[in-house]
Amino acid sequence: MSLRSQTDHASLIQQALDEGAGARSALAASWRRSMTLYGLDPARAGAVETISEQALQDARQAMEPMTRAAEGVLDRLFLAVGGVGCCVLLTNAEGVPVERRGAAADDETFHRWGLWPGAVWSEAHEGTNGIGTALAEHRPVTIHRDQHFHARNTGLSCVTHPIHDPFGRLAGALDVSSCRADATEAILGLISAAVADAARSIEAQAFRQTFCDARIVLAGSAGERNAAALLAVDRDDLVIGATRAARLSLSITDERIAAQLPASDLLTPGAAEADLLEAERGAVRRALARSGGNVSAAARLLGISRATLHRKLHRLGLNDAQ
Repeated sequence: MSLRSQTDHASLIQQALDEGAGARSALAASWRRSMTLYGLDPARAGAVETISEQALQDARQAMEPMTRAAEGVLDRLFLAVGGVGCCVLLTNAEGVPVERRGAAADDETFHRWGLWPGAVWSEAHEGTNGIGTALAEHRPVTIHRDQHFHARNTGLSCVTHPIHDPFGRLAGALDVSSCRADATEAILGLISAAVADAARSIEAQAFRQTFCDARIVLAGSAGERNAAALLAVDRDDLVIGATRAARLSLSITDERIAAQLPASDLLTPGAAEADLLEAERGAVRRALARSGGNVSAAARLLGISRATLHRKLHRLGLNDAQ
């Protein structure tokens, strides 16, 4: 990009912020963070910052459970988008790519743009960009060309979805990026759906690997189930794990899980009350059986009055037992 173009881009951002767009637009809000919170200059030249080889190895090791779950998903996603000149990146929570899929013919170009393992794409370093902004805002984003903060990144188009670990914590991001001028918003919209599906697949696979000895249950009612909302349930029907989607939809926290949360309470509204009712019905039926159907004798066995037992028989639908 020419110096004039860089200056024009910086002026465009400054004008938007001067007009108060940051209060109305999520994009402009990210621009404002980039300029005021991080102190970045949209016209600054230079390459994307990279970490050392040792730091990259450490980052890869820390992400190993997620990358192991993502291997097949990354391959399939690249098969879907590689033909239109895109590369696929899996980053950690700091915005550093630890895994990449790309065509060998495009490697030199993508490496020059910084779409490579070890580059730092956090919003604090690169301003508004797909990876950094998705991580900063904890939501999927598409940053198309001149929506980037740095003028030197305006040749890129990035579609990014945050990824959470099996305990609901932000683990990183899945990104598909292109540096082709013919990457249209319509194509990016299609890619966005593919990236979202792939991100959910990675989360689900990592969750299943972490809770491999538990029963995995799809949360929600029959008509409202979310494929990403998964529960891990032990043999006593207690929840021992939940994906981020399940935590959000069912208000699950680490504290609730630690306090021993029955899965039936989440999956079947009113299950606890139904369990108590069934327990009470069973106790009354056993007392009647032991007393040969004599209500007065059964009441004595239960330690209640005959009138109270009659009310219970009516409420429990056991009147025929009299």
